[in-house]
Amino acid sequence: MRRVLTALVLIPFIVAIVLWANWWLFDAVLVLVACLCYCEYDQLASAYGFGAPGPLGYAAGLLVLFTGRNLWPWLLLVLLALVALAVAMRASDLAHSLPRAALLVMGVIYVFGCWKCALLIRERGAHWLLYALLINWAGDIGAYYAGRRFGRRRLAERVSPGKTWAGTAGSLIASVIVAGAYLLRFVSDVTVIAAIVLTVAANIAGQLGDLCESAIKRGAGRKDSGRIVPGHGGILDRVDSTLFVLPVIYAYLQLASPLQ
Repeated sequence: MRRVLTALVLIPFIVAIVLWANWWLFDAVLVLVACLCYCEYDQLASAYGFGAPGPLGYAAGLLVLFTGRNLWPWLLLVLLALVALAVAMRASDLAHSLPRAALLVMGVIYVFGCWKCALLIRERGAHWLLYALLINWAGDIGAYYAGRRFGRRRLAERVSPGKTWAGTAGSLIASVIVAGAYLLRFVSDVTVIAAIVLTVAANIAGQLGDLCESAIKRGAGRKDSGRIVPGHGGILDRVDSTLFVLPVIYAYLQLASPLQ
């Protein structure tokens, strides 16, 4: 019941922010969500025993979010990798230097790099961003009911014992029906074939993102990334699929109609 009530509160708020918020309010919400995600990632990473990536990740992540769309974000990531290596050399055990630097750079790419795609997608149209979110919302519902009704064979028992092949199929079908229909309804220049292929590719990426975050938590010995969302765990637990979907949608937009 807590999961349902939380969803009933959060989903209308998110829809309103995506579709109708002005740029500064949208950016403020995005920064808040990204920083909360990185905070949870930082805590998971620290559990690996190499030391927490630390506050440098927030500064680097915000630079990635709000620099231009061309070379600068990637140049910043290269500079971050060099700075992270230099800072990590201060560790008392030098065997931890490289893993700690890698955790920092990976966290910035994983969290802030993916949310950067959300910022760029919304510039191309708010309906595109809501479509990206719907892929996971519909997919989660489809996976839950299909998995409960037909789930027999485990998908990746070592990483996430609750996931089944039936749930995977249910997620895929629900995403195509709901998110694909939304895209065709609100974005006029997308063909049916393109909507289906893109939704399938993005849904598969999202399910992979869910498994990857589960693997990170298992490696850290944690069940949830946090407790901030009642009935759902942490923020990262709710957006792990979205983080993998966003680059796929943005890549499609760049390939289909790149901005000059």
